[in-house]
Amino acid sequence: MRLDPFVSVDGTSFTVSPDELVRAFGMPLRQTRNAVELEEFDYGGTVFRFQRSGRLEEVTTRVEVLHLGPLAIPFGAIEPFIRSQDPSMFERGGFIVSPRFGLAFAPPGGRWVTALAAHCLEEWRSL
Repeated sequence: MRLDPFVSVDGTSFTVSPDELVRAFGMPLRQTRNAVELEEFDYGGTVFRFQRSGRLEEVTTRVEVLHLGPLAIPFGAIEPFIRSQDPSMFERGGFIVSPRFGLAFAPPGGRWVTALAAHCLEEWRSL
């Protein structure tokens, strides 16, 4: 995953609309509404989640290496990296959330990392 926090994930901007996403990637393998009422576009290795309004909330990708600018962080090193580099990090529901880097992940959770839009950090804090 190449993450430009709050800006883009693997070159896809957080300003992308559902229609633009489908034009860029084709129809998803599955499209469903999840338990928190976000529309999920599941492409297998990546899931995009949108509000009903069409605003992108989060992008979850299976990650071997997280690329943050010039840094390449193997999945197993993400937790210590976040703990040392983001004093504002917090834990919710088994996830480590990094406001500085705009991501959430569950350390033993199968190498999935969720990139967050800036506007949804408060939702994570309130969980």
